[in-house]
Amino acid sequence: MKKIESLFEKAKTLPKTPGCYLMKNKREDIIYIGKAKNLKQRVQSYFDKSQKFSKTQALVKNIQDFEFILTSTEIEALILENNLIKKHGPKYNIRLRDDKTYPYIQINNNEKFPQITYTRKPKYKKGHKILGPYPEGYNLKEAIKAIIKIYKLRDCSIYEFRSRKSPCILHQMNQCNAPCLDYISAQNYKEDLKSASSFFTSQTKRKEIQSNIKKMMLSYSENEEFERAIILRDSLTSIEAFINSVKAQKVELNKNLSDIDLFSFHFNQDEIDLSFYEIRNSLLIGSKNINFFNTYENEEEFIVQLPSLLFSYYADHKHPPKFIFHDLETKTLNQFNDLLATLSDSAMSSKLCPSGLKSLLDVTKEHASNSQRMRKENYQNIFKGLKRLQDLLKLEEMPRNLECYDVAVWQGQSPTSAKITFKDGKPDKKNYRAYHLETRPEGNNDFAMLEETLTRRLKSDNYPDVFIVDGGKQQLSTFKKVLKEKSVDIPVVAIAKSKATQTKHTFRNQKISKSQERLFISNRVNPYPLEKCIELYRIITQMRDEAHRFSRKLHHKNEKKQFIHSDLSKIEGVGKVTVQKILSQFKGNIAELAKLSPKEMSINFKISEKVALKIISSMKEK
Repeated sequence: MKKIESLFEKAKTLPKTPGCYLMKNKREDIIYIGKAKNLKQRVQSYFDKSQKFSKTQALVKNIQDFEFILTSTEIEALILENNLIKKHGPKYNIRLRDDKTYPYIQINNNEKFPQITYTRKPKYKKGHKILGPYPEGYNLKEAIKAIIKIYKLRDCSIYEFRSRKSPCILHQMNQCNAPCLDYISAQNYKEDLKSASSFFTSQTKRKEIQSNIKKMMLSYSENEEFERAIILRDSLTSIEAFINSVKAQKVELNKNLSDIDLFSFHFNQDEIDLSFYEIRNSLLIGSKNINFFNTYENEEEFIVQLPSLLFSYYADHKHPPKFIFHDLETKTLNQFNDLLATLSDSAMSSKLCPSGLKSLLDVTKEHASNSQRMRKENYQNIFKGLKRLQDLLKLEEMPRNLECYDVAVWQGQSPTSAKITFKDGKPDKKNYRAYHLETRPEGNNDFAMLEETLTRRLKSDNYPDVFIVDGGKQQLSTFKKVLKEKSVDIPVVAIAKSKATQTKHTFRNQKISKSQERLFISNRVNPYPLEKCIELYRIITQMRDEAHRFSRKLHHKNEKKQFIHSDLSKIEGVGKVTVQKILSQFKGNIAELAKLSPKEMSINFKISEKVALKIISSMKEK
């Protein structure tokens, strides 16, 4: 019995109840997770020969077996599906990856003297106060600096704060109350901090601070304290820029609708764009566009799956809206609301867009459509590039998971290599890997080091669709040799510039390269000039450049550590324990180490000040 027929017969035995199904390949990796109201009917449809699988043929060909998990209701199945996808990260499931971040203000109240800090990655921990998000173009950084100066708050790192033995220059300039030396009580400091942070949340407080600064400037000028007046003038400029931005971008909304998202999408045969317009605290903070390869048969099938996709997107939101407005049909809306209701500590709900915001919803829909159009017109369509790679390698399906490798070594010392991963043409940084390689007696040996790298990488599963290596024919041959020895059937290509300098190629009046980028492919006589497909060119060269950066970053770090270790070991009075302490604390950063005073170094590393002076002198020479 053929595999498909066998799976069809197995699917017939499934119960007609809600649940999730997990499709596996021959290596028993989970490659797709789905949910169903009727498990038997849904899973059977994958293997029924009478069905047309134009969009799912590649998935079905790779299915070796499946498992299932029963749930009480369809909503439970949707929630379970989301959790399982997060856990296993299956190849064929769509995840709405939100790469765009907005500025926030973070205050760590766990510290005795907290700071007001600017961040794009706030830490939602106990004792941390988060303000925002704020729109781009608000000069938030400058406003924070100005407020810190005005209220004389701490503006140093925790390391500097704890190691301070005397007031810094900011205290001498009357811009800091020196909490590091307890020149201000913790209670008074926190009162100033509370007043300062309210500038970013209260319109009344903003006006009050603005007015007080003007009065202080006038007072300093009258007393001929011009330096202080100038500092306040510069601070006022930053503060007024922030205030004017808030006024200009304030969206007039009912107080109950001050935190909302407007959502729309554009469906195309090849890809789908989702657009979100985000309003927080009555401020239009910006828009987000998420696009992905279309694996659905038609728009109707996509809309059926839309509630679970949106649920997975909002389940991870740290700053979710209260309402999500759209123009989806009632059945889809209700299912989405049922899912949102399961989120703990969430009051989110989705609604049909009210008439007063219809014009903004139309803009949201246009944004999705135009984002897709512009990618096409500017040769930035990722999926077109991946489709070209599929054609070049004669693959049955589009390669969506790519890995690129590069080696960094100089004079045979501190050899390292890097694995860069891209998913759907975008960096997947959580799966980047760096390898410390064996130092070889013959010195530089790129091929042996590539062989070591790939051999170590193949010990783990989750292979990519295509391997990419920086280099030419010999690097390609090295990879093919290892893959053959390990019985791994994954295509591999190599990227290298042509040796002869070419005429500068221009694309839309922009110079792309001085020499031709070429792709070496097995069983192809001549390498493929990447500039024939700009979309593929951008993906492959970006991966190669990332691999260069990542491998050299580790290489230079190793070199610095070895350099410091070698120099410190030569200094009389510096033992192995002291060297390890220095390496552990400063991670090879010579400049930071040299900044320490002899007394600070003596206390930190338990050495005499005489030895500390020798270390500082040695580091400053480098």
